[in-house]
Amino acid sequence: MIIPKEIDCVEITKFGGPENLVITKRVTPKIKKNELLIKVKAAGVNRPDIMQRQGLYPPPPGASDIPGLEVAGEVVAINPSDNNFKIGDKVCALVSGGGYSNYCVAPIKQTLPIPKGLSYVEAAAIPETFFTVWANVFDRGQLKKNDKILIHGGASGIGTTAIQLARSFGAKVFTTVGSDEKCIKMKKLGAELAINYNNHDFEKVINEYTNNEGINIILDIIGANYFDKNLNILSKNGKLLIIAFQGGYENKLNLLPILTKWLTVTGSTLRPRSIEEKGLIAKKLYEKVWPLIEKKVVLPQIYGSYNLKDANKAHTLVESSQHIGKIILTI
Repeated sequence: MIIPKEIDCVEITKFGGPENLVITKRVTPKIKKNELLIKVKAAGVNRPDIMQRQGLYPPPPGASDIPGLEVAGEVVAINPSDNNFKIGDKVCALVSGGGYSNYCVAPIKQTLPIPKGLSYVEAAAIPETFFTVWANVFDRGQLKKNDKILIHGGASGIGTTAIQLARSFGAKVFTTVGSDEKCIKMKKLGAELAINYNNHDFEKVINEYTNNEGINIILDIIGANYFDKNLNILSKNGKLLIIAFQGGYENKLNLLPILTKWLTVTGSTLRPRSIEEKGLIAKKLYEKVWPLIEKKVVLPQIYGSYNLKDANKAHTLVESSQHIGKIILTI
């Protein structure tokens, strides 16, 4: 297969709004040891991409400044070639940047075969969200059967993934979303209780629903604005897993429940982790989750797709929070 000298990609011309995403050409990236080159067919759009565009989430040292943290496509080059992949394999991969392009470099350890029966568009919606959910809910949160878990932002890519995975592992799933329409969809995905936060106080609803027994685990993307309420509804030995700050990260906080209820409050990011750490997550996903995807017990939820040249429209839609699931760029 002939690899072109240049790639088409989306560049951030300056920090700011979606209009600053433009198509340009770059030199095709070279693969290093333990990497492969993917001819990209589809790439996922995620909140960190928007934060990077706004100048709030710079790529880690050595990573591409091209946005895009997950891709699906075809392997066109490998270094070394004596591994589980070969030229022509259909794969999806978690990357630290460079996804908004027609060729992208990925670490071999962060690359997985596309689950049987999935399209490139569906596969491109997997890596960032599934890696994040597994690392937090299962590795850090240690979710168990019959645990009660509250997932904030249930209609997001992270949320729809977490609802399905938690349910498939036997947990009782609660979620918060911004409309009654989304509540209906979340219940179809497996949520036992879906709360429209625009109409109801989720703290009051959860306490009434659980007879004040509370929640074992909360996956939170809001941060400071929900912190006190989250602590108030956690049960003894409960865990608050913070993965984003859409509601800010500074506020006056009441820390007393952490002591009185023996709570664990933890946070993490995915992008700066080492290749070895991400590789371990990839192995767990392939072992525990890929069979569920291939049996269609769990599936990435695709709201819509845009051509690469319309990345600005994709960002505008994600920022509107009107979607349910993932937005994908097709190349």
